[in-house]
Amino acid sequence: MRRRLVVVSMAITAMVVIAFVVPLGILVRDLAQDRALVAAEREAQDVARFLGVFAPDRGVAGAVGFLGLDEVTQFDVSVIDVDGTVYGAPIAQGEDLELALSGKAFRAGVDGGQVIYTPVVLEDGVIVVRVFVPDEVLTEGVTRSWVTLTLLGLVLVGLAVFVSDRLGRSMVEPVRELSTAARRLGEGDLGARVEPSGPEEIAEVGAELNELASRIVRLLQVERESAADLSHRLRTPLTALRLDVEVLPDGHDKEQILADLDELQRTVDFVIDEARRPVRRETQGAADIGVVAAERVAFWSALADEQGRDARSIIDAGPHRVGIPQGDAAAMIDALLGNVFAHTPEGAGFSVAVSRNGSVVRLVVEDEGPGFDPALIERGRSDGGSTGLGLDIVRRTAESVGGSLEVTTTGRGAASVVVTLPLA
Repeated sequence: MRRRLVVVSMAITAMVVIAFVVPLGILVRDLAQDRALVAAEREAQDVARFLGVFAPDRGVAGAVGFLGLDEVTQFDVSVIDVDGTVYGAPIAQGEDLELALSGKAFRAGVDGGQVIYTPVVLEDGVIVVRVFVPDEVLTEGVTRSWVTLTLLGLVLVGLAVFVSDRLGRSMVEPVRELSTAARRLGEGDLGARVEPSGPEEIAEVGAELNELASRIVRLLQVERESAADLSHRLRTPLTALRLDVEVLPDGHDKEQILADLDELQRTVDFVIDEARRPVRRETQGAADIGVVAAERVAFWSALADEQGRDARSIIDAGPHRVGIPQGDAAAMIDALLGNVFAHTPEGAGFSVAVSRNGSVVRLVVEDEGPGFDPALIERGRSDGGSTGLGLDIVRRTAESVGGSLEVTTTGRGAASVVVTLPLA
């Protein structure tokens, strides 16, 4: 935008300068020619009047000698007598003098300049005063004037470019700050703000952007508070459920249910803590995805044994540290394994593999179920009566650190979820 303003301003100024300078240059040239020709005509008339007074008594030759043409004239002056004799400056052979000798005053162009013919009528005939004005005199000072006008035009164009550049900068810089702030907001930096400046309209946009960012922060804070409140409400039924379980006879089932309740309690506490944290964390934690995967497979193994599932974990030698907090990594793997238990029949086995390829860590969860539509990665989509948020949680967690999520099928038609994460 700034460059366009400069180009447009330069083009307009250049056109205006050309529109004025070119005619002015032509006018300067014409004025210089007119000035020289008027001076030559005046000199020719002065010489003609002198000859009209003294030539009858002294003769043409005597009058010319008495006047001293070379001393009193500025231009090359010639006097042509009635018989064709030329006094003063020589005349080129072959020059047509018939019209001038007929008594007519006129101006004509010749090689190298202009000639002015002024007749003097005497009793014995017509004599002619001829004044030659060379081209150098006709254009004297024109080149200097043209150079001056050109420099003046360039200065005007340069001044217009400078002013338009300053004006464009005052408009573009605030817009650039708005773009930077908008990009930072898009990247999750909710503390990004701008200092409203520039033209009134752009300053108004900056103020509205700041207000929009503040509203986003408030809305997110309200959402987090709501999530925390809703999660906190779960503690009452969990406590009641725990009391109900406590009265059950001791045994493996009671211990398993209590362990599940402990895990559910930790999950609720984690949700509350996450909801209560600031809207944007200044630093991200790092977790070893291989260690977390092994822990979560071990946790889900108890339920897998009850349902007759073959649970396998294939963890390559680490470390496999990625820029995801421990809790987020566990929630991501739990979401994937939860999908296995929710959408595959009992007895269908699954595997969790973690491998490292250069600077990338791959987390692959495969099951022996019927597979599912890759479109289910879209938030809220589900074909099994669930909320459809599991894969979206995994996708957002991976993309938050520059990773990706891919849903495919194995050669047997079963589901395969591949999560790619960069090393921390």
